Amino acid sequence: MIVKTHKTENGQLILAVCDKDILGKKFVDNDLQLDLSSNFYKGKEMSEDEIKNLFRAAYIINIAGKKSVALALKEGLINENKILFIKNIPHAQILMES
Repeated sequence: MIVKTHKTENGQLILAVCDKDILGKKFVDNDLQLDLSSNFYKGKEMSEDEIKNLFRAAYIINIAGKKSVALALKEGLINENKILFIKNIPHAQILMES
């Protein structure tokens, strides 16, 4: 999985996580769009353990792809009813509770 870290103005961590095989692609389904071609998602490849550690430090997580979303589900960060599918690509935005 590919992870890019960002910081808010007050230093909170924003994560962009997506499956390697969909990075750089854009998916459009009627009026919904998932654009994984921007620099927002272009980060580095990380292991599940590295990503899990970042999850714990994150304020906001944007996550896309079957493997990435499955990891968030497994970690209890989202429920299945919070997943949006755009051209069969799962995507979720997570605001972590402090």
